[in-house]
Amino acid sequence: MTAPHISLTHFLIDEERAGRINADLRLLVEVVARACKRISIAVGKGALGGVLGDAGEAGQASINVQGEAQKKLDVLSNEILLEANAWGGHLAGLASEEMDTSQPIPDKYPQGNYLLLFDPLDGSSNIDVNISVGTIFSVLRCPEGVVSPTDADFLQPGTAQVAAGYCTYGPSTMLVLTVGSGTHAFTLDREVGSFVLTTRGMRIPEETKEFAVNMSNQRFWEAPMQAYVGDLLAGKEGPRGKDFNMRWVASMVADVHRILTRGGIFSYPLDSKCAAKGGKLRLMYEANPMSFLVEQAGGAASTGRQRMLEVQPNGLHQRVPVFLGSKAEVEVAVGYHLRHDAA
Repeated sequence: MTAPHISLTHFLIDEERAGRINADLRLLVEVVARACKRISIAVGKGALGGVLGDAGEAGQASINVQGEAQKKLDVLSNEILLEANAWGGHLAGLASEEMDTSQPIPDKYPQGNYLLLFDPLDGSSNIDVNISVGTIFSVLRCPEGVVSPTDADFLQPGTAQVAAGYCTYGPSTMLVLTVGSGTHAFTLDREVGSFVLTTRGMRIPEETKEFAVNMSNQRFWEAPMQAYVGDLLAGKEGPRGKDFNMRWVASMVADVHRILTRGGIFSYPLDSKCAAKGGKLRLMYEANPMSFLVEQAGGAASTGRQRMLEVQPNGLHQRVPVFLGSKAEVEVAVGYHLRHDAA
């Protein structure tokens, strides 16, 4: 007999009954998942929904706090997540990659004990060419005794996360989630409107022959990254003794989902273009939640010099270099950096 499908709600209730999460965290994850379903509908309509192109007035693109041009779907996705999470009573505050500062829950709504951070639409530069994009989120506990959280209350290392996940909007809409007991994938059944568990306990192969990196930045990389990728490209005749394939989508959600599914290493290293900012990717909205998911799937995540989840944040929009994926390959990449620093 075919096993019955397990919905996201069913899965979360099982986690609650097992004592791994409480009712408030379960309901919070469900609220985020419902918001992602709304975003999926908007993404799926594309040009038919009038959501493609830049946000802002005609001829004048809207610029977010990161200094990046916003797409219409960036703005819409951010609004959907803000509205969905403001009134549920599970949060004390939330922060978005698209907003300069964090936002406490309005006084007219009940307040919960969690903090939510999210990148509402990762990879949005790919929207107009119909390539997979996604939403990334991270959940922290609000510090005890804090009634109206400020930015400082969000500055917790990745090890403090109680849940993290992403939703990828591609040929199918998938939610990949961890609540600290493995990484699990759910696929949206559009006919019934619910996420259904399709992979329990995702595991990243320790070894890999695939790497994901933006090669157009090669000339700006540090010496250890130059040496590492140079040895990958040398293939069987080089010091690694095997051929590697390169894959790059330019949507972190899509690249990381591929790595979670079949192995590989994703790298966005420090380079001379982004060195003054500390890196390219955001620690709180991208690196930490993805690192939590990857570690829970048996992989590893690092800045190249430090375990990612142990980085102490110094700002809500802090940027960091990122290496994550198959454990053995991440360790090799980190080794290049540590040997270079010790020389």
